[in-house]
Amino acid sequence: MTRKVDVLIIGGGSIGLNSAYFLQKMGREITLIDRGQIGVGSSAGNAGHIVPSHIIPLAAAGMVPQALLWMLQPKNSPFSMRFSLDPSYLWWLLRFATFCTQANTENKKRPLNDIGKLSYQNYAKIIAEEKISCSYLQRGLLFLYTQEKDFNAGIREGHYLDENGIPVKIYDSAGIKALEPLSSDQVIGGIHYTGDASLHPAVFLKEMKALIAGRFAELKEQEAVLKFEIRSGRVIRVITDQTEYEAESIVLSAGAWSPTIQKSLGIRIPIQPAKGYSLTLKAPSQLPGQAILLGEKRVAVTPLGEQIRFTGRLEMSDLEQEVNPKMIDEIKGAVYQYLKIEQTPILETWAGLRPTTPDGLPIIARPKNLKNLIIAAGHAMLGLSLGPGTGQVVAELLQGVPTAFDLSPFRLERF
Repeated sequence: MTRKVDVLIIGGGSIGLNSAYFLQKMGREITLIDRGQIGVGSSAGNAGHIVPSHIIPLAAAGMVPQALLWMLQPKNSPFSMRFSLDPSYLWWLLRFATFCTQANTENKKRPLNDIGKLSYQNYAKIIAEEKISCSYLQRGLLFLYTQEKDFNAGIREGHYLDENGIPVKIYDSAGIKALEPLSSDQVIGGIHYTGDASLHPAVFLKEMKALIAGRFAELKEQEAVLKFEIRSGRVIRVITDQTEYEAESIVLSAGAWSPTIQKSLGIRIPIQPAKGYSLTLKAPSQLPGQAILLGEKRVAVTPLGEQIRFTGRLEMSDLEQEVNPKMIDEIKGAVYQYLKIEQTPILETWAGLRPTTPDGLPIIARPKNLKNLIIAAGHAMLGLSLGPGTGQVVAELLQGVPTAFDLSPFRLERF
């Protein structure tokens, strides 16, 4: 039996839930389906950093030689990639390499700045208006360094970001000790991006799920999309393993799984899964004063009230999410090199998939010739950070009203 619905959202992570939230505020009726559990996927286990400072895309100048260096020095490396002869994977890698230029960095900084600032503002507004308690801290993101060459590179990046309107403070070892007394004696300096924030992602998404359900959205879990039926430039039917939908409008926000259902749409969605890990521990007796990123190790540290989370690693992978204990041990070990906090029991380990595009910018667009479909995917490590900004512009795009900023850089056809 075919069910008629208003807006069908496919994918219940940060992007899907935020899109549902803003569409409801515009008076739309929402049906949201997810192949797993809503609000419990890759968005829930990440670092929880809200980082409008991240205006440099993953595909930046110098990334290819840096990635090769990491691969040649695999011990405690923050990056790895699988080897495969799959044509779509090789195509993605080639395109990623061609985008790793200074020109791509310059082209992407404005759209990343636009969506990052909007998301930051929307987080503050949603949390205040909806009275969400989720360990929200507006204390910035502090990069810590133990090696002079890496600290100097961080300073150069900090100056670049400062020139582009990102608030930055640079500290020597004494300044870092004053700002973050838990920093170890190995830390020689740091860079504080004071306009960033952090929260507990799983708690925030759980609250968003409850808000949306309480406003009469239909939420369906463990329901996978099998295919789309297209006619006259519209998706006329979405077929899942449980039912069939005829939707006035559709939002595809299935993260790393978005390309698995692209064939019946007749388009290419160039998203590659990138695996990351986190471990959540009981909070030590003293928590860091703000979110932290360990500069050389690319490991994130997030205070979460009665918990603390360590997050790291970027593995170009397939869709498997098995937790590798070795990676968990490496991430944990890195933290205690930079911070003087006691070791506490691990409460949870996690592995999730970041949906990455070749140029480091998400896709937020209507594909050509599909009038009632919007793709909102490919946010890489920034899905949680960019969720409320994406949700707002998805709602505006679907409603046909002016969007908060220019969406042309996010179009699918740029690939």
